[in-house]
Amino acid sequence: MTNNSPENLIRSILSHIGEDPDREGLKGTPKRVIQSYVKLFSGYRKHPKDILTVFDGEHYDEMIVARDIEFYSMCEHHMMPFFGKAHIGYIPNGKIIGLSKIPRLVEIFARRLQNQERLTSQIAESLHKLLSPKGVGVVLEARHFCMMCRGVEKQNSTILTSSLLGLFKNTMNTRSEF
Repeated sequence: MTNNSPENLIRSILSHIGEDPDREGLKGTPKRVIQSYVKLFSGYRKHPKDILTVFDGEHYDEMIVARDIEFYSMCEHHMMPFFGKAHIGYIPNGKIIGLSKIPRLVEIFARRLQNQERLTSQIAESLHKLLSPKGVGVVLEARHFCMMCRGVEKQNSTILTSSLLGLFKNTMNTRSEF
């Protein structure tokens, strides 16, 4: 291991906070942290166009909504988790996507260093760009560890963000239905 290896950097952090990285309980921690980062930040190695399967919509032109999609992400400001649920709707314009692709799209962007506002916009804009629907709506509700266990220390605060495109932004009835 070089001095700048990821494991040595984690060992350095452990020492910096006052821990002994050589004590029994921490001996494997640097390797486990790096392994967990591979999963937590796996979204950098994926692209939405690689996972979205587009089908003929067979003239279906009503709203399609996937609700309560759980997600986990990492705040780019403090590298602390935030987590919650995504609610995503779109109105087809001749094409639809496989239903399992909506949660996969959330996963791609959530598994990166993020802020909730950008995450919301990236999901909406990606779906809009790759599917060209009549409209897209994305609402995320999340709880942030950086607000819960540091800073203001408010345990039950929920942050709500939205991104509305096309009919979802321009037509009040569509927005209300969503």
